[in-house]
Amino acid sequence: MNDYVLYDLRTPEETVIMVLKMFLIRVDLSGICFVFGITEETALMWLKRAARQADTINAQLMRNLPVTEIQLDEMWNFIKRKCAEDCMAGGESPESSEDGRQWIWISFAAEFRLILTTFVGPRTSESALRLIEKTAEMVKGVPCFFSDGFSSYLSALIAVYHQIVTFPHTGKKGRPKEPVEEPHSDLVYGQIIKEKKSGRLKALKTRVLCGAERLEKLGLKISTSLIERLNLTLRQSLAPLVRKGLGFCKNRELMRRRVTFFQVFYNFSRPHQNLRVPLPENQRYSQGAIHTKWLRRTPGMAAGITDHIWSFRELLTVKFESVHNQSISG
Repeated sequence: MNDYVLYDLRTPEETVIMVLKMFLIRVDLSGICFVFGITEETALMWLKRAARQADTINAQLMRNLPVTEIQLDEMWNFIKRKCAEDCMAGGESPESSEDGRQWIWISFAAEFRLILTTFVGPRTSESALRLIEKTAEMVKGVPCFFSDGFSSYLSALIAVYHQIVTFPHTGKKGRPKEPVEEPHSDLVYGQIIKEKKSGRLKALKTRVLCGAERLEKLGLKISTSLIERLNLTLRQSLAPLVRKGLGFCKNRELMRRRVTFFQVFYNFSRPHQNLRVPLPENQRYSQGAIHTKWLRRTPGMAAGITDHIWSFRELLTVKFESVHNQSISG
C-alpha cells in the first residue's frame, strides 16, 4: 500500500499542496475550506496523510544527532474547551483528559535551531518524562538541558539519564543499603527562573541543578531564549495556537498532526537566517538588483541530516530505503 500524501487523489496535486501550505500560515480550517471549496473532512484527511509522512521522516532521519545543548519548554493551549470537564486544581487537565488546558511540549537543539521532538498533552510529570524519553532516542550521549523553573523536568531527566549506585556489605548486621539512582555524571541541567510582580517580569535568575563543572568546562550559558522565540513562530504559523482565536482543535490528535507537520517543514524546508554561511568568492553572483553571497541553510542542513533545502513537494513525497541502507541526504 502506498501511503504517500499525493497518491491516488482526485483533486489536482497543486490544490492539495496549496491547502497543506495554508495549514502552516495561520489560516483556520474553515477559511481554507471556503477558499478551495472543499469539505473539512477532505482537508483533515490530507493533513492526516501529511502528518503520517512527517512521522516517517522523523523516524528515519532524526536519529543519533550530535547535539550539545537542548532547550525545553511547554506552550499553553486549549483543546475543545478552555477547562476540562474533570479539571484538576489550577484548571489543569488530567492525564486522561483530551480536552481543556493542554500543552505543546518541545525539545529544541539550539546550536542547529532544530526542533527535535514535540508532544501534546497536559502539564504533568508524565508528559515531561515522555518528552525527555522521546528526545533521548534521537541524540547521542548526554546533552546539556536548559528549561524554565518547571519542577518535573529534573525527575524526568534523572529517570532517563542516571547511573545506579550500589553499596557494599559493611560486615555489620543487617542488609546493605538498597541501590539508588543518581544523575548521570555527564548530565547538565540548568533553569531560568522568572520573577514577576503584578504580571510583569522583574528579574531573571539562573540555577544549576546538575553538572555545574561540566557546564563551566563547555562554556555554555543557561538560556531558553531561542525556544521562546520558536514559541512565537509557532503561534504566528498555526491557527490553533493563535491567542484568543476561534481556530482551536477539537482533540489532541488534530493538534499533534499540525505541530508535527510544522516541525518537519521547519526543519527541512524553511531556511533560517541565523544559519546562513558566506559563499566562496567564486560562487557569488549578481542578477540585477539581487546579489547572492550567502548559502541559505535549514536546521536539517546545519545538523548534517540533509545537504539541501527540501521543496514542499519533496517534503510530501520523499521516499526512504530501509533504516540500515538509507542515505541521510534526504
